[in-house]
Amino acid sequence: MARVFLLGATGTLGQATARALRRHGHTVVALVRPHAGVGGRLAATELAQRLPGVELRFGDVTDARSQQHDGWRGERFDVLMSCLASRTGMPADAWAVDHAAHRTAFDAARAAGVRQVVLLSALCLQKPRLPFQHAKLAAEAALQASGMDWSIVRPTAFFKSLCGQVDRVRRGLPFLVFGDGRQTACKPISDDDLADYLAGCIDEPSRLNRLLPIGGPGPALTARDQGELLFAALGITPRFREVPLGMMDAIVGGLSVLGRVWPAAAAKAELARIGRYYATESMLVLDPVSERYDALLTPSTGRQTLGAFYEALARGEAPLPERGDHSVF
Repeated sequence: MARVFLLGATGTLGQATARALRRHGHTVVALVRPHAGVGGRLAATELAQRLPGVELRFGDVTDARSQQHDGWRGERFDVLMSCLASRTGMPADAWAVDHAAHRTAFDAARAAGVRQVVLLSALCLQKPRLPFQHAKLAAEAALQASGMDWSIVRPTAFFKSLCGQVDRVRRGLPFLVFGDGRQTACKPISDDDLADYLAGCIDEPSRLNRLLPIGGPGPALTARDQGELLFAALGITPRFREVPLGMMDAIVGGLSVLGRVWPAAAAKAELARIGRYYATESMLVLDPVSERYDALLTPSTGRQTLGAFYEALARGEAPLPERGDHSVF
């Protein structure tokens, strides 16, 4: 049994990770905002209901003093587990959350006697082109230089990020794909399967001091494959609309020009760049020799497939994930 300090506990993956840690027999202390979740709608009472068995401490993870005073409190811990991530990927948010907050946490963890840090990162860091990717890479480098044992987990696409068109398809509209929908692929992973993998890093010596790419079960899926699975789950004849990548390039270019005089347009341009990245890069392991994404090199874990998840949504057995700021992707 380990005493775990958990960051990012209020997101859907963070909640799943808290449950997994408790199943593995660990004691969990989580630093959370007093009003968390999308739009700050989750107050202390509801957070306690969603995180049973977890000791909740309220503070601001981006404030070094609050993180120390309200969270760590000078106590001893065995493991720091972080599912913390910036909400939008915008530069200021990314450097404040993905980098600075983690640097504070690493320093506090070392002082608290932590023996291992398990950090949720992202597979897209293989080809860093965006500010949030560089912020995450800087945090990874700081962890690797910290002197503590570490496990850096880089998952492929989450189910939540692949649910943005469920309501659209239910309304009878076509499923949108960029190009022909076959340029990119991923191995989607559920929150519960990823959470079990994260919790398992504590007890698995082979995962120490390693970058750990991970995907879900089953074959790699293109965007068109994902659409086919959704249509099948809903019992609807497949209809696709192909969006030229050049259209996204034009949007990025136009917003970038406007952004020189209109700050709001600059922000939208950054979000469009993020969207374009995910539309053109696969979330699979990049073969260092061929420099191509390779599904066979991408490890898998877990049991829940995206198709089974879509079917559960269609039957009303699972709620549609609340995507919040993640809808930009």
